[in-house]
Amino acid sequence: MIEAEVHLSLHNFLRSQTGFPAWHHHLTMARLVARALRVGRSALIQVGAVCGYQGRYRTSFVASALMWRAGVVIVAPEAIQQRLLKVEIPRLQQWLQVNKPIRTGDAWIGDDFQGILLTSPKAWLQAQLSNSHAFPPDIPTIIDGVDDLEDWVRDRLTVTLEPQDWEELLLACPENAEIIRNARIDLGSKILQHPANPYECYLIADKEIEILQRLYSVLSITCLPKNWQNFYHQFQHLSPLPLLWTTISRIHGSFSLHCVPVELGKYLEPIWQRQPVVLIGATLEPETEAPLFRERLGLGDVTCLKFAADNQSEAIQLYVPYNLPLPNTPEFRAAFIHQVRTLVCLSATAPGLTVILVGDVPLKAQIGAILASEFGSRVQVEKTCLDENGILVTGWEFWREHHSVLPAPQLMVIATLPLPSLENPLVAGRVTHYKRSHQDWFRLYLLPTAVNELQRAIAPARESKALVALLDSRVVNRSYGAQILSTLSPFARINYLDPNLFNNSIS
Repeated sequence: MIEAEVHLSLHNFLRSQTGFPAWHHHLTMARLVARALRVGRSALIQVGAVCGYQGRYRTSFVASALMWRAGVVIVAPEAIQQRLLKVEIPRLQQWLQVNKPIRTGDAWIGDDFQGILLTSPKAWLQAQLSNSHAFPPDIPTIIDGVDDLEDWVRDRLTVTLEPQDWEELLLACPENAEIIRNARIDLGSKILQHPANPYECYLIADKEIEILQRLYSVLSITCLPKNWQNFYHQFQHLSPLPLLWTTISRIHGSFSLHCVPVELGKYLEPIWQRQPVVLIGATLEPETEAPLFRERLGLGDVTCLKFAADNQSEAIQLYVPYNLPLPNTPEFRAAFIHQVRTLVCLSATAPGLTVILVGDVPLKAQIGAILASEFGSRVQVEKTCLDENGILVTGWEFWREHHSVLPAPQLMVIATLPLPSLENPLVAGRVTHYKRSHQDWFRLYLLPTAVNELQRAIAPARESKALVALLDSRVVNRSYGAQILSTLSPFARINYLDPNLFNNSIS
């Protein structure tokens, strides 16, 4: 069987490689992927935060894909594709002595293609969601990085009306030009009255929805530009109600409208039935079966596997003080700034990067300015060009997108838990959906999202055995704090500060 062949070949390859990154689960993962290819049964694999950050696991599924005697699709972002093409695949091809053709593209090559096709999530999802024939059924597919799968799907399903779409509508419906112009003016007037927020986006209010409904009622839907037709079908016919919001450019006095389904599962469920799929992520959920993830994405009965963390190589020092004010109190800002200054000063003699993660946009700017006044050009706010002993002040999204090109930190300071903010209209809209369904929106949405973000953010710190300071006292004062701490294991917890902490060793 291919499982035995892959196991033996990969075992010999790993033994032959001097200095190859160690990971205890290469053979187990390779066998599971090979089995999924052979029996056509989908699988969901969680490789762990550190392994996901470092990408060690890719050797395992590449070996299985190369030794499989038929075609395989690998879905991965561009940066990962380049890593596969330039490092993983050539290295294994040479050792395994296989000449399987490797191609990249947005569609399957042909019925007789027996190689590996690398494609982007955007291209693959676009083809699957539109029921095109770009990827025929029954071709085994490996999707790498499914921690971001929900975001990828939402991007594909979101229909947007940009300012230029109104011009196209005027050209398509000249007989209704005055109605269209009045609707646009009326809608823009109401939308631009929304008070400013850090996100510059807002849920569409009932009065604004009425303007859109009146506009559509006088237009012939079949004669509308494609974007307007797509927006109408999502806006008017989705059940449950879609998420409808607007983004504003106050400088230009313009707005865009966006509409996306709240529930993604019914769109994705048919996709998983078309071909066997191996979905690989870092840390989707604490449970091996990832029940919440699977339900949200319509993923039915699949083989689930979750690899345990290495207690020796992945442990961090976790500083969690007991007496800090809660984040939503006026006293928190001053206490947080004092803690940050103390930590930065104590770590001054230790070489390496300091990362300060602040989700609150105004506080992020404030802490950046305060630290820059004391530590000068060492301090940068959301930039990748840093000194050797640089101090990076960053939000969660910037850190997630750029930590792979930055050195592992020797100190990471986290201001608050990355619970999605209800001030963000998109978060508020999803919470409203859970409330309408009488579901626990905190434990089904906010808490799992925060845990996943936190685990991924800390992964680089595990590589350097850094000190991680979690300054959100909710982890000790709220019932869910114990659950959050358990997901951060392995760690050595401390509640004091001492210069000797910054010696990259776990005490």
